[in-house]
Amino acid sequence: MALSVLACGCGGKAVTKTTNVPAASRPVAQEATQQELLDRYNSLARNLQSLDTTVELKPSAGSAYTGVISEYHEVKAFLLASRPYNIRMIGQVPVVGKTVFDMASDGKDFEVSVPPKNKFLTGPVSLNRPSEKPIENLRPQHLVDALLWPEVRKEEVTLPEEFNDELARYYVLTVLRGGYKSEILRKIWFDRADLRLVRLQSYGPKGTLLSDVRYSNWQPPDISSSALAEYPRIIRIDRPHDEYRLDLTFTKVALNESLAPDRFQLQAPEGTEITHLTDAPEEKKP
Repeated sequence: MALSVLACGCGGKAVTKTTNVPAASRPVAQEATQQELLDRYNSLARNLQSLDTTVELKPSAGSAYTGVISEYHEVKAFLLASRPYNIRMIGQVPVVGKTVFDMASDGKDFEVSVPPKNKFLTGPVSLNRPSEKPIENLRPQHLVDALLWPEVRKEEVTLPEEFNDELARYYVLTVLRGGYKSEILRKIWFDRADLRLVRLQSYGPKGTLLSDVRYSNWQPPDISSSALAEYPRIIRIDRPHDEYRLDLTFTKVALNESLAPDRFQLQAPEGTEITHLTDAPEEKKP
């Protein structure tokens, strides 16, 4: 009775708004089994061995929790990645073409060259020393995890579920980390309208959300030596505990091209100030 009163309004008149979605625009929720979703995801990961891309990169840092949100100028970047853990990204000022940063990683160590400041940083990828400036928490390995998807191994337990909201319907596979205590390792989201991968969340110990990556605008690559028929042209990487976000728009994508090892090597320019980073905080000078 109460619902009837609300629907008709206090004065007996309806106060609802109706939006009609044309039949051609209505998505159809596709059906897929847990195994079909696993096979679909692992096929994506297995068929992607390397990336050679040009990307427009827009970083931002901070959050409402810190009280400060900083947005940085968009830069043009050349990004290379290959399995298992190699990555190289060179950022340049648009039009001028001046390099503002150059970073590389082999999965064990990372190097970052910042020519405008005449600085060269190096350290282990496992470095856990948050900077007061969130954008300095960016590590090359964060990109590897978002761009080259890890396969779900046979021994890993997965749990399927559905998630619906007013915009879309999803399948979600939750992958558990094994060991003494089972914890969430990652969540893999599929849009049921086309069963494409749309989101990948990675977790640390105690359920800490380390990375939240969203994928959209899947298109065929410009160059490909792969069975992979398409790759997302828009990727957003959120690192909530590192307090930064990267928006990447790919303008050129080449998949599984042969990439020479020296393209991932980064040397400090002569005369550059070199800083070796460790987990231990730097001692303040008197």
